[in-house]
This record gives sequence, C-alpha cells and structure tokens, in this order.
Amino acid sequence: MLSQDSLQGSIQENCLVLSGTVVKAPKQSTSPAGIVHSQFSIDHKSIQNEAGLNRQAFVRIQVVATGELSHLIRELVAGQNVKVSGFINRHESRNGNPLLVLHAQQIQMINLD
Repeated sequence: MLSQDSLQGSIQENCLVLSGTVVKAPKQSTSPAGIVHSQFSIDHKSIQNEAGLNRQAFVRIQVVATGELSHLIRELVAGQNVKVSGFINRHESRNGNPLLVLHAQQIQMINLD
C-alpha cells in the first residue's frame, strides 16, 4: 500500500475529464460501512488531432460514483449525455483482469437540445 510519504517527490497528478453517453442505467450498491456506490459506463466518441492528423477516438470506461454523487446518479438513464471529472484507478474484474476505472468527483448532465 502506498502512503503519502512514499509518494513525496513523485508526480501525483491524476485527473481526467471525459464527456460521453451513458451506456445503460447505473447500478447501485451499499458497502458494509453504509456508503452508497454507483457504477455505470460511458461511451466517448470524438475526433482528436494528433501530429497534424485527425484521429477518431472511442473509449468505453466504467465510472464509479461514491457518497453524495450517488444520489445524482439516480437520474441518469441510458442515452443521457454527461461530463465526468475525476481520477482514474485500476480495479480488478471478477475474473482477475485489470480494468481502468474513472472515479467521479463531479458529474454534469449535458443537454444537447
């Protein structure tokens, strides 16, 4: 386990802002400590410029929202556009495969009308 002291002198920035579309309705669970966790996935599609060339970017990433943010998640439905800000972390799937997960610190619903 890493401690703050062991991270001194290392680069500690870890922030990601990603907009996308909710893939399916969020799932909620409550930890033994009584903390509400919500999980959902978003699809992001865009055109990015890399080395002077346009490149299609597509990613599907799992989002985890904990505590107060979980209550906002109840309003999300499949097809809803959102902007999620947070940090990324490694989780393990049930079969032991590593997953990159976005831990939400802020979620904004986007209305494209």
